[in-house]
Amino acid sequence: MAEYKKNKNLEIVGFACSYCSFKASEMAGSLRMKYPEGVKIVEVPCSSRVDPAFIIKAIVEGADGVFVSGCHPGDCHFIKGNYYTRRKIAALKEMFNAFSMQGRLRLFWVSASEARRFVEKVSSMYNHIKEKNNEREKA
Repeated sequence: MAEYKKNKNLEIVGFACSYCSFKASEMAGSLRMKYPEGVKIVEVPCSSRVDPAFIIKAIVEGADGVFVSGCHPGDCHFIKGNYYTRRKIAALKEMFNAFSMQGRLRLFWVSASEARRFVEKVSSMYNHIKEKNNEREKA
């Protein structure tokens, strides 16, 4: 079983708003930008529609990390959606920290024209989790 974990590719589930972040992921694909294979993106109408239960379920079902990505604050198509998201994710991060799961949940803002930023954020999260897993295996 330890051998399976060691060779297992990381899985990250991302919830991306359809107006900005998901469009950035599509643009990254159109521009042939690469990000890790283990990243699965779920399109949501607004980042505020991501229920914390979705995030917890993804982790319980085996995801190594989860991110929520939306429009920049002030640019939300649903006016205040990303402000609600920021509060929900901050509370959820506190819970994750209490269970020593720091770094497994991230929130970032990406507009539709920021394909490179999207790829950088996702790759950074993937590499961070991979590094933490390697440290845990060595201990």
